Amino acid sequence: MKKTIPVIGMACSACSANVEKKLNELKGVKAASVSLPGRSVLIDYDPDAVSLEQMKAEINGIGYDLVIDKETSVEEIEKRGYTLLKRKALLSWMFAIAVMCVSMRWIDLGSHDISNQVSLLIALMNMLCCGRQFYVSSWKQLLHGAANMDTLVALSTGIAFLFSSFNTFWGDVVWASRGIVWHTYFDAAVMIITFVLTGRLLEEKAKDGTASSIRQMMGMTPKTAHVVDGGKIEEVPLSTIEVGDVLEVRPGEKVPVDGEVISAESFMTADAAYVDESMITGEPTPVEKKKGLRVLAGTIPSQGKFRMRARRVGGDTALAHIIRMVQEAQGSKAPVQRLVDKAALVFVPVVACIALLTFLLWWMIGGNGYLPQAVMSAVAVLVIACPCAMGLATPTALMVGIGKAAQKQILIKDAAALESLRKVDVLVTDKTGTLTIPNKSIDFTKADNLPFEERETLKPNAREAMETLQKSGVEVYMMSGDKDKAARYWADKAGIKHCHSRMLPQDKENLVRQLQAEGRRVAMVGDGINDTQALALADVSIAIGKGTDVAMDVAQVTLMGDDLSAIPEAIRLSRNTVRMIWENLFWAFIYNIVCIPLAAGLLYAFGIDWQITPSWASALMAFSSISVVLNSLRLRWMR
Repeated sequence: MKKTIPVIGMACSACSANVEKKLNELKGVKAASVSLPGRSVLIDYDPDAVSLEQMKAEINGIGYDLVIDKETSVEEIEKRGYTLLKRKALLSWMFAIAVMCVSMRWIDLGSHDISNQVSLLIALMNMLCCGRQFYVSSWKQLLHGAANMDTLVALSTGIAFLFSSFNTFWGDVVWASRGIVWHTYFDAAVMIITFVLTGRLLEEKAKDGTASSIRQMMGMTPKTAHVVDGGKIEEVPLSTIEVGDVLEVRPGEKVPVDGEVISAESFMTADAAYVDESMITGEPTPVEKKKGLRVLAGTIPSQGKFRMRARRVGGDTALAHIIRMVQEAQGSKAPVQRLVDKAALVFVPVVACIALLTFLLWWMIGGNGYLPQAVMSAVAVLVIACPCAMGLATPTALMVGIGKAAQKQILIKDAAALESLRKVDVLVTDKTGTLTIPNKSIDFTKADNLPFEERETLKPNAREAMETLQKSGVEVYMMSGDKDKAARYWADKAGIKHCHSRMLPQDKENLVRQLQAEGRRVAMVGDGINDTQALALADVSIAIGKGTDVAMDVAQVTLMGDDLSAIPEAIRLSRNTVRMIWENLFWAFIYNIVCIPLAAGLLYAFGIDWQITPSWASALMAFSSISVVLNSLRLRWMR
């Protein structure tokens, strides 16, 4: 059984890696894939071997939570969490301003000792009121032999606070008596928490943008429906609708469930209504709906009203299936993300070791006189290291890319399919039902004597789509079971040079196999059972949403409408998304490679008296995470 479950409490890639590792260790869990920006986990598990309650208990033990109660609103939990985070960040800024005023002597308290003691109290209040989550989380992680971003924040602020507290009461006795100048760093402890909270606040706001496509699709389902019971019409919650119920849908209302029209009327005709299905199929023109025809949840009557019998409700509707597919695709991992996840598990311990080494080097080089410098350099290293940027680099780009595809009626099965699309250099397409629309009303006994344009018609934008593909370096082959003359006619109409006729299912598979043997990366697009062998073999399989369920089950990409321009759009989106992933990873790794040595004080070795302070380190760390998310959001406007 596969299920997408919201996860509460994750803040960085180490968090998502720890949750994923813990779930994958459970007996009965076949595979668990955590999406940090999606704040969810896609779990494939055996319900007879492990329950959701057991998973929840295990995850609670390491400081996170799984939302398994269907009645619990994840949106409300996240909204409350965001409000609490905003309040903590605002309060932390007040503490930060207060401690800066005292430590910088903008407010004169009479003596150095009193200023330090007041700063100590402000810093302590900030740690308890605003930063408590960091210490609780890091303690839970420690108990389970794990570490995350909270561990680095807790270590750095704890060291800065304890060292400063020691100096406040014993600085003169221990350091001044030996001629060593000492300082307190309460402002650094406060500013680290303040910048981290502010960064997370901005990051959460930006991450909401990456999940907007899912929220838009979920918003297509109404909260209530009008049930017809005898002569009465009653408005009831959507959750109470059952298969077989008769519902009335009025102009402008959203169709609540999938069903069959039993009566319809509009000012244009007495037996039909017109429904806007563009949000599902991409078709711009409202579709006529008469008795016996199917209507889908989320679509909207633009003219007229109708009564329908519910056939699929709840999670069985086509819209629910689409939402589930997009959620699973956004929660899946690209191959490169597996490497990042492995790096995330060791990142925090490695950074802690680098910080310890930094401390020891400063102390050994300068002796006790450099001890304050050694402590602050180690703190800066702990603060500036950012596993968040690495963890967000791939999934945020994938979420935006897959979400944008869904908005264009392109359903992508998983991250691997999105990544494979960019490598395609050959597209093999079926003809009837894929490239052309057959005329089902003709007399087939006379079909041989009719012009080709009365057998079938070329789909809108088909020629433009094929030309765009070929201009972008993708060669197009058409294959059909039709006779030679008809196949060549439609290939010419579509601007396709390579045409194969009288193709049986095995012939289609053989053509794909032959192209792959030549070293080509093949995408196959089809709509029927006779295409499934070739679809299953292709590097990327593309099904037409109006085709058979078998073809859609096999396919890695499904086009919900008849507009074939979605194919070059999907390839272009794949190329943009993968390029964005590598951009994000490059900047995330470069950030850590450059900033950690600068925070450690490497420039002093070259005679340059400068390094990144703990306060600046916390600001730069927050900025690195936000910049990765904002960079991914550029995909929305890229062509």
